[in-house]
Amino acid sequence: MPVIHPVTPSAICYLLGYLTGIFAFAAMAARRRLLTSGMIRVMSAGVVGGLVFAMLGQWLVAGSAGKSVLGAVAGGYLTVYLYKRRIGLRRSTGDLFAVAVSAGEAVGRWGCFFAGCCYGRPWHGPWAIYRDGEWRHPTQVYLSLANAAILVVLLLVDRKRPPENTLWFLQGTLYCIARFTIEFYRAGPVTSIGLTSAQIACALGFVFFSIGLGRLLRRSGNVANATAGAMG
Repeated sequence: MPVIHPVTPSAICYLLGYLTGIFAFAAMAARRRLLTSGMIRVMSAGVVGGLVFAMLGQWLVAGSAGKSVLGAVAGGYLTVYLYKRRIGLRRSTGDLFAVAVSAGEAVGRWGCFFAGCCYGRPWHGPWAIYRDGEWRHPTQVYLSLANAAILVVLLLVDRKRPPENTLWFLQGTLYCIARFTIEFYRAGPVTSIGLTSAQIACALGFVFFSIGLGRLLRRSGNVANATAGAMG
């Protein structure tokens, strides 16, 4: 007789996280009139690449089974970049993935909460949770709320019709700040410089995304000024 594994709350939340991310991607693509079969294939490539690198990143960093969000983002980005080059697609898709990642993690982090992983340092505050013999920071909830807040910011900025890739660089900048900060409350080993490996990755990511955002905004500002001057 085959073994039937029960459906757990954590598994449901992880599944809902992926579905939410896919829905958010499709909704943003439809908003920008990019919801084509080709774009669906790009999204699928990003999902597959993200899953593979999420598991690989967790194994390389922690030496255990699981999924690394930072690995998923890096792997998804690389996979989409290579796939777009292969099919000759030049249109930017970063903004679509930015919304998808924030929406998906806002839901999926509750899977970590119910699974009891990614927990925080010991703490006896009013909203502490009991895990592994200690009252701790609910860092899974912190990450969920941070991603939900970032998603709200992205949707508000998108109303202004910013240049393409603004949401991508903005999401990356805000996420790196949030994750770097929340890492101080998470339980786990630190490196010789007193930071976790995730914090080091976030520091590097912040430099990349913030510089990209600054360049994009300066470029769009120069274009706007040149257009205004020509019209004047």
